[in-house]
Amino acid sequence: MTIVPPGANASSAAPAGHGVGPLLRGWRERRRMSQLELALRADSSARHISFVETGRSRPSEEMVLRLAKHLDVPVRERNALLLAAGYAPRYPQTPLDDPALDALRAGLERLLQGYEPYPALVMDARYDVVAANRGITMLLEGVPESLLAPPLNAMRLTLHPRGLAPRIRNLREWRGHLLAQMERQIALYRSAALRELYEEVAAYPVAEGGPTTAGAPVDEPVDPVQHFALPMLIEHEGRVLSFISSVATFNTPMDVTVAELAVETFLPADPATVKYLHSLVS
Repeated sequence: MTIVPPGANASSAAPAGHGVGPLLRGWRERRRMSQLELALRADSSARHISFVETGRSRPSEEMVLRLAKHLDVPVRERNALLLAAGYAPRYPQTPLDDPALDALRAGLERLLQGYEPYPALVMDARYDVVAANRGITMLLEGVPESLLAPPLNAMRLTLHPRGLAPRIRNLREWRGHLLAQMERQIALYRSAALRELYEEVAAYPVAEGGPTTAGAPVDEPVDPVQHFALPMLIEHEGRVLSFISSVATFNTPMDVTVAELAVETFLPADPATVKYLHSLVS
């Protein structure tokens, strides 16, 4: 398993307006927060927040960061706010292959390898895959080379009609989950690149196969399994595997690159899937 630099970081556009005041107002309105509520959270006053938003008062660097924190502004956009206020960016954007991130890469490699034989991968903010384990490689068997060319994109691979989509037995439900996830990310990051990707994958045709029971051979139905979360039911070598997806991010990241990384793991959702995956490596 090798970690490679992201093919393209998510470009983002802050809310409309010039200067830090309109930018902060845009974030506050998108968070549906009043000036008074924000002031109370940031230990300020509604009057001062109003003055900042209208440009009558220039916030200190500390105030910009404090407001950004309480508005849950992404790290990349916090740099944009600082620049708009006349300050230097606070958070670096270190390439993933930089020696400064050696410990991070090594930790991610151990994490992904340790999760085998279950699938796991690392993505950036645009869902480009920067690392994956052999469990993911197994699921991608048979996918056309054109879809596997860098940058490898998880959403495109999953929903493309020549990708994994024909093998996903509950494609409509899983597609709805993924598109809703992307919509939440777009609302958070306001990324033009992510919006473009969303429009592309949402336009893919949906052709779903017949119902098949998770964990069973395609031609051998068994009693259905009660799932605790929406599973992805996917065929592999004539057998339907069932996975529950979990996504983890880094706590309080201090670098733009690290802030935009996400680790997605696929937990087997039934005993048959566990048994099958272990049989592949035994």
